[in-house]
Amino acid sequence: MSEDPAPRPAEHVQALERGLAVLRAFDAASPKLTMTDIARRTGMSKAAARRFLLTLVEVGYADFDGRSYSLRPRVLEIGRSYLSSLRLPDRALPHLEWLAASVRETASVTVLDGSDIVYVARVQGFRIMSVSIDIGTRLPALVTSTGRVLLSAWPQEDLQALVETTPVQRMTRHTIVSPSRLLQELERTRQRGWALTDQEMEEGLRSIAVPVRAGDGTVVAAINVSAHSSRASADDLRRDVLPLLLTAAARTEAALAIDGAPPPASAGS
Repeated sequence: MSEDPAPRPAEHVQALERGLAVLRAFDAASPKLTMTDIARRTGMSKAAARRFLLTLVEVGYADFDGRSYSLRPRVLEIGRSYLSSLRLPDRALPHLEWLAASVRETASVTVLDGSDIVYVARVQGFRIMSVSIDIGTRLPALVTSTGRVLLSAWPQEDLQALVETTPVQRMTRHTIVSPSRLLQELERTRQRGWALTDQEMEEGLRSIAVPVRAGDGTVVAAINVSAHSSRASADDLRRDVLPLLLTAAARTEAALAIDGAPPPASAGS
């Protein structure tokens, strides 16, 4: 028999939770959705979905064209509030620009949110991915270099639980999906202090990442460089890029320490 779900605290506002679920139902593949689509994606009734959608239209977060709904630019205020409170992107950006210019490849900073990474800073080099990566883009942590760096800081029992309960989609023939192999990779990352993924997210894409730590040693973010396999082998990344990556991370840590910038909140552990 399955266990009953944990009871919600008395202060929990279900209407807010459901309203946010409606916002999250939209994505790049589905920028326009009907009321029926929203109801199906969120698991709520059509009547409830309609109430939430009409409210979002009224307060300026959504549009309705007579058939389908779409988000309006005002929703960016929600993400902007988070980014403006998070000093990490501002502190990291100069060092990210230096890194990208030094290696002539794309460099990014991500933080962890549950079992996903979220991009909070990025300097584009050569276009190497078919998927568009922007600030706020989420990707599965287990198949990304920055995700493995961030997850490797978790306690072993939390990692075990995550890997055992989070199915990994095979994105390429190189994607590691075996729980035992993923745990081995995470332990390897923990021991050496950096992670390298070789065409696991997309064919031809290699990525190497290192942690960014707060003054108390807590891993608060990860910084990476991504390159096409035609331009950089795994050995090239380890030999030529890793030292510069470590320098950029150290400079970012120093910048965070100077003004006591708080670390970003990371869910999941």
